[in-house]
Amino acid sequence: MSQYHLAQLNIATMLAPIDSPELADFVANLDRINAAAESAPGYVWRLQSDDGDATAFRPFGDDILVNLSVWEDVEALHDYVYRSDHAKIMSRRKDWFEMMRQASVVLWWLPVKELPTLEQAKEKLELLHANGPSATAFTFKQSFPAPS
Repeated sequence: MSQYHLAQLNIATMLAPIDSPELADFVANLDRINAAAESAPGYVWRLQSDDGDATAFRPFGDDILVNLSVWEDVEALHDYVYRSDHAKIMSRRKDWFEMMRQASVVLWWLPVKELPTLEQAKEKLELLHANGPSATAFTFKQSFPAPS
């Protein structure tokens, strides 16, 4: 059993405010998609407020949503992202979010007993933007194994 879990951050710039009619469909599906993540094999944790909301966290700016979660490994996260209801709903992301010019998803390993912070996640995304994929900040396309 690995001594590391996979942390992931993804960000998205909204085309309209979170409470707007333009984002109503996205918001209406949040609870269902979050519940699917939480019951997915390999899920460990996700950033959320005491009432289960993650949309209030805005470390990148008022119009940018963040999703920060922890998974047992890359395969578990990959299966959830691309082989669950998440994939179907996110195929509509262009209806709700701007096309990102830079990477909007970053992955990294952290010790099993740790949880990532938003500050750490922001640093990892900046590292990915500055240096490209590495063992400390990577992507699905170019992932790295957990430290031994």
